[in-house]
Amino acid sequence: MKITDVEVLILSVPDLREDATSSSQDDVVVLIHTDEGITGIGETDTGPWLAEASINAPGSHSMALGMRDLLIGADPFDTAAIWEKLYVGTAMSGRRGAVICAMGAIDMALWDIKGKATGLPCYKLLGGAHGEVRAYASLQPNGDTVAAYRESLVQWVLRAKELGFTAAKLECTLGGPYRHIGLTGTDETMTEVITACREAVGAEFTLMVDVQYLWYDAKSALRTLRKWEDLDIFFVETPLRVDNLEGYATLAREAPMRIAAGEWLNTRFEFLELMDRGQVDVAQPDVGRVGGLTEAMRVCHMAQDRGKLIVPHCWKTGIGIAASAHMAFATSVCPFIEFLPAKLSDSALRRELVVEDLQLVDGAIGRPDRPGLGVELNPEAVEKFKLAK
Repeated sequence: MKITDVEVLILSVPDLREDATSSSQDDVVVLIHTDEGITGIGETDTGPWLAEASINAPGSHSMALGMRDLLIGADPFDTAAIWEKLYVGTAMSGRRGAVICAMGAIDMALWDIKGKATGLPCYKLLGGAHGEVRAYASLQPNGDTVAAYRESLVQWVLRAKELGFTAAKLECTLGGPYRHIGLTGTDETMTEVITACREAVGAEFTLMVDVQYLWYDAKSALRTLRKWEDLDIFFVETPLRVDNLEGYATLAREAPMRIAAGEWLNTRFEFLELMDRGQVDVAQPDVGRVGGLTEAMRVCHMAQDRGKLIVPHCWKTGIGIAASAHMAFATSVCPFIEFLPAKLSDSALRRELVVEDLQLVDGAIGRPDRPGLGVELNPEAVEKFKLAK
């Protein structure tokens, strides 16, 4: 089997809001075609135009080659070899950032081809299922006042519980660089919001909290995190800026709950730093951003070797969700997967792009059994959201 073409689609909702911290409003989808009529599907969570350029740009010399040119004629079953070929061939212009994200979409599509060609779901090819994977609802509140924001988040978490979730992650960002637009709150206000959610769902419901890089230093974070000990938070996500590895190590030692990070990281090399220097308890590779399923599984093995948990980041469409689920089932240290079901999403792209989503059964993700990633694009949605070139 040979790769014959690489197609890049840029999709966007018509009412895209640049002030919203939601990357589910646009997408870049990569379709890899083969001479046997099998097409693989992949996506990544980065600026779509940057990813498109990373793939389609022609090469200029031996250390800055064009990824599309490197793919044509290759055997899609050679996933690890292709990953290395792309990584080395783009070393001067890539190594991290948008190029690795684009490689993630490519690699995802290659695994989809392998599964479709063999008739097996990807998790089987990745090593087989280890057990149940619970889903947590990832919740983004809204509101023009702090009171409205708190009430919105309470209602969202109650709705998630009604839908069968046994866990949810609260986005509580009233401060920091990515705070909810137009609102300003103190750490005390955040504590009130999270407490209201805990009281609403009860003690048996698992809660995580995402503060979106809120604090500049570990001491500031600890003053508040210690007050959350009685709220039984499973993990706090991205409390510090992504490069503050020494600060993360301090929080991992002294905070009363697990510390999670990694959504923006590219390649296993950055996760090596995060785990060994940053000492985080929970590593959060995004399958598209980290470099695809090939690289994500390497991160999972690193986490297992170090006694750490994997909880993948996934804030895109049903394509990335499927890839994350296959990775999760093939990983022995992945207790949860981030899952934004269509019913809880305000993005039409998230709701409509794939024909059938993974299903939630008793708080867990149903094991995907269709070949490859098991997703099918909705052609009407593709036409609806595709941007003209």
